[in-house]
Amino acid sequence: MNYLKCVSCNITYSTSEVRYRCDCGEILEVKITDWNKLKKNLNKKIFDDRLSSKEFPYQSGVWRYKELVLPVSDKYIITKSEGNTNLYSGLNNNKGFQKITSFVGLQNLHLKHEGENPTGSFKDRGMTVGITQAKVLGVKAVACASTGNTSSSLASYAAAAGLKCFVFLPKGKITTSKLSQSIAYGAVNIQLDGDFDAVMKTVQKVCNEYKIYLLNSINPFRIEGQKTIIFELLQQLDWQIPDWIVLPGGNLGNTSAIGKGLFELKKLGIINKLPRIAIIQAEGANPFYLSFKTGFKKKFEVRARTVASAIRIGNPVSFIKAKKIIEGTNGVVEQVSDQDILDAKAVIDASGIGCEPASAATVAGIKKLVGKKIIKKDHQVAGILTGHILKDPEITLNYHLKKLSGYNSRYANSIFETNTRTISREIRDFLDD
Repeated sequence: MNYLKCVSCNITYSTSEVRYRCDCGEILEVKITDWNKLKKNLNKKIFDDRLSSKEFPYQSGVWRYKELVLPVSDKYIITKSEGNTNLYSGLNNNKGFQKITSFVGLQNLHLKHEGENPTGSFKDRGMTVGITQAKVLGVKAVACASTGNTSSSLASYAAAAGLKCFVFLPKGKITTSKLSQSIAYGAVNIQLDGDFDAVMKTVQKVCNEYKIYLLNSINPFRIEGQKTIIFELLQQLDWQIPDWIVLPGGNLGNTSAIGKGLFELKKLGIINKLPRIAIIQAEGANPFYLSFKTGFKKKFEVRARTVASAIRIGNPVSFIKAKKIIEGTNGVVEQVSDQDILDAKAVIDASGIGCEPASAATVAGIKKLVGKKIIKKDHQVAGILTGHILKDPEITLNYHLKKLSGYNSRYANSIFETNTRTISREIRDFLDD
């Protein structure tokens, strides 16, 4: 039986109780008990064989690694066959990807697109496990605070599980596409004044008062699902370890998950070394970057402002976990401007892949780290794209229409207006260009 352990004082708790924090106030993480049994029974071949399995629940890119995620009876599992997301590169005649490699100045690049999950973001990996744990515990209602992706995912999985769902949203700070998802999936949508961090405080109070199961990344079982991003990525690379894993940082749950997954694979003997991890934050939502610059001697809280709504968080819940991951992988934290993010997004979109703004922070960060020579030209880099292009269509359209005040649309693909008399000649000119 796995157990919960405080990330600070090391006190342990049972997984059978609903608990998100230690009595000391810090967050918890799931610890695996029987490593000897896992080492004996798990290996690369087992995971590789499950890739082609039609057996429930192994068709899921999360539950393929069930023993390392949540060892429960299959009768509790709520899955949408999440995971199984593409790992893009310049191989296999992908000409569009060359736009990205030229942009960042690096050839040996892979991008794993978690926006290809069922509700359009990496959150689905954590939510399948969080909702499954909710079924194990026998709870009747679930909730979250969200800038959009968590609420979309929770609403969808709660509907599949037959659970009452409440999503708490910062008023006016969520895109219409994300809001439409949680509405359509049947959640009770509650908008509050304030930013994400203020809404997060409210939802924790409500959940404690009404015994509603909270499924933000403060919930340690969410992290267990999200660590399968790195399991699947390495499996797609035939278990070869890249020099770098690069991902955007907001609430830092994904940082915690990917690092935890790497440490567990190494302990299991499936990999024998660790990649370095780079976390990329937006300049206007950069508390983890500011702390990194002090050697983590000081913790910061900022009022988050960025076009990348999914990482618009000023007081990340998983700070301590993420700090340990950066220190344990000799990692770095970098910040990029919103202009950098918008330009990187335009290039990713033009490659035929597409992503939401927060995802583009990954590519903008890689470009900046290559420019600083922290990432070397001969390094192999795997970046994580966290959300789908359709998550924030207003930003995409306004960038190309040059309607984003204060920003340059350097890579705009403008709409071409013409008339029926001249269209033939103009099409010919485009073809000759």
